[in-house]
Amino acid sequence: MTDLGTPARGAATGTGDRSRPRAALPALCVTQIVSWGIVYYAFPVLNPQITAATGWPAGTTTAAFSLGLVVSALAGIRVGRMLDRRGPRSVMTVGSAAGVVSLLIVAAAPNVPVFIVGWALAGLAMAATFYQPAFAALTRWWAPDHIRALTIVTLAGGLASTVFAPLTAALADHLSWRHTYLVLAGILAAVTIPAHALALRAPWPDAPTRPAHAATGADTVGRGRPFLLLAAAFTLSSFAMYAVVVALVPLLLERGYTTSQAAWALGIGGAGQTLGRTLYATLARRTTATARTRILMALGGLTTAAFAAVTGPYVLIAAVSVAAGMVRGNLTLLQATAITDRWGVAHYGRLSGLLAAPATTAAALAPFAGAALTVPLGGYAPLFFLLAAVSATAALIAPAHFPETDVCRTSRSRWTR
Repeated sequence: MTDLGTPARGAATGTGDRSRPRAALPALCVTQIVSWGIVYYAFPVLNPQITAATGWPAGTTTAAFSLGLVVSALAGIRVGRMLDRRGPRSVMTVGSAAGVVSLLIVAAAPNVPVFIVGWALAGLAMAATFYQPAFAALTRWWAPDHIRALTIVTLAGGLASTVFAPLTAALADHLSWRHTYLVLAGILAAVTIPAHALALRAPWPDAPTRPAHAATGADTVGRGRPFLLLAAAFTLSSFAMYAVVVALVPLLLERGYTTSQAAWALGIGGAGQTLGRTLYATLARRTTATARTRILMALGGLTTAAFAAVTGPYVLIAAVSVAAGMVRGNLTLLQATAITDRWGVAHYGRLSGLLAAPATTAAALAPFAGAALTVPLGGYAPLFFLLAAVSATAALIAPAHFPETDVCRTSRSRWTR
């Protein structure tokens, strides 16, 4: 009998080294660093300069960035279906080109409407180049050893802020924000377009077959209470996590630290993500999916509260940033494996798109909502305490039980060995 994780006989599945495109994993490691670093992490570093140079309100520029993330969330569902059918090469190559064009529009924007158009296009690029398509590619090509591949690519991706937050700040010290984005767009084009076009050319494996008694369609799963509760938990957690990422720089500026110090504090969190992800495989072996979901979301709340409580010295703030990054890194892998842990790999692209859509929308709204809430709350420290409570709520509502078959449990236990 074929289980949920066993592909059809004769398909190129990634279960043997010959069927795995050897260049794909290192290429995706590099492109995740560059794509996240430039399209996402450069903005919180450059936004103070953007608002100062243009006179546009910070709430307006942050809302434009948030719109890009909303577009990414909505487009991600369609992208997931395309990935299930066609594979990642064309999706990620076109997405990289769209990312370059979007940054050129942002850099040249003479007014707010054009700035918004640039970020809306950037949202399409995010959906096609960030973790979701990379995870779909590695899950299909590398199964049943996909956790190792996912860990490797997220270890690399965790360096995005470490590399590009300080680099962006250094460029901004010598260039205008517009010229900084032009330089970053050139890097994005030179690295990601050829990498995706050349390294992702392997045949796309057929989806694994499912036994009749375990066949649960993506639509049925997506409407079920366990899936909806899981999506709600990830949505709250993502809101808190991404609000913290974008608000960390202004929190530290509010406390008198320099832009460079704030950028380094944000960047060192990326190193924490990389460190934390090295521990995920061990955590997966020793805990159930529900237990690690609740543990990691609760730890997210604890580290967020620590940011609010710790005002110095700078080395202690850096330590909190590393700890928060470790949790954030594990949460990324937690979401990447949430579908296969519970429902197998057959509809991974579509279900992961459905799971990610509300979480990404929350992440999109988080920067704008965070900036808006600082006024009635009286500053960024109270905001961080509120975000800690949001993470704690996410941990509490994570569902404890899933209607899994014995086949699915067997498949999952083999994947996490």
